[in-house]
Amino acid sequence: MNKELTLGTTLDLSELDAKIGQLFMVGIPGCELDEGTRSLIHRYNLGGVILFSRNIKDPVQLAYLTKHLQKEATKTNEIPLFIAVDQEGGRVARLKEPFTPFPGNSAVGAADNPEREADEFARITSRELRLVGINMNLAPVLDVKAGELERHLSGRTFGEDPRLVSRLGGRVIRTLQENGIIAVAKHFPGLGQATLDPHQDLPVINTPLEEMEARDLPPFREAIERGVSAIMTSHAVYTALDGENPATTSRTILEELLRTRMGFEGPVITDDLEMGAIKRHKSVSKAALEALEAGADILLICKDQAQFLESLNLVRSSILKGTLPLARLQQANERIARVKARFLAEIEEVPIEEIKSYFKLG
Repeated sequence: MNKELTLGTTLDLSELDAKIGQLFMVGIPGCELDEGTRSLIHRYNLGGVILFSRNIKDPVQLAYLTKHLQKEATKTNEIPLFIAVDQEGGRVARLKEPFTPFPGNSAVGAADNPEREADEFARITSRELRLVGINMNLAPVLDVKAGELERHLSGRTFGEDPRLVSRLGGRVIRTLQENGIIAVAKHFPGLGQATLDPHQDLPVINTPLEEMEARDLPPFREAIERGVSAIMTSHAVYTALDGENPATTSRTILEELLRTRMGFEGPVITDDLEMGAIKRHKSVSKAALEALEAGADILLICKDQAQFLESLNLVRSSILKGTLPLARLQQANERIARVKARFLAEIEEVPIEEIKSYFKLG
């Protein structure tokens, strides 16, 4: 990377937009690089893209898509994109066969040799992601099961023993990152007792702090010790910590707990700001600004690119008015830049023939 992500004392609007653009990871509409996404990359120095099933036909198509995305980013802004996917295994796996299928965290946790299963998942998944140009996996899930799981988490947790979740999550993180894939631990500070699906509405979790310290936080402490690159927030209210704000927009949870008490220094990623837990209570743009103010560094908007533009405009306006300190923008940019320097210093050429051979394509 040639372009420094540092801020001077003054910025023109285009420079300011480029700094703000680095904070956002957005979804794209289809299987090819579209003009709308191209414009966001060129004009706003977009920080990252998240891919879903709607973007994926087969390994070769996916490889060309990531190649074109990175080509646009690096030729225009010299800063590569985070290209992310949810590839947890089980029912949350955006990459279907011929990518290697895995049964998911609950099956791993229940296996005779769960450590071996966790290692195999991370090793094979990291190789396949790198082959097709994906550099970030929004995994592992570190939520600890506590009683009956809410349906959206079914099959996605390693189990109800915090030590097992810590051990297996730590192995997945280590193996992904040793093989060049950015790991993202989620959903901080834990959704194991949620009774609502954040995709639909805002859960309120009344777990006492002592119980959270004993059950929910140890896997995240282990992830931090293992050097996890990023941590994703949950859209849930934790009354023992902050009775008003979900973790995504809670300075108490992100700065006081995660940063100060637990010592995490990498980027914090929000869960999708278009989820019902957010949109049913406030606008996406207001939530993006509040998350940034609270200490989040990467703002995730998975579908509607117009929401990105609204959010960028609100962040810009807040900085120009002085209600959002420029130093907060600088801090987030620096955290992002460190991860990109470590994992994306050189963008590898997408090896089409190797992809065809590995996946046994004609």
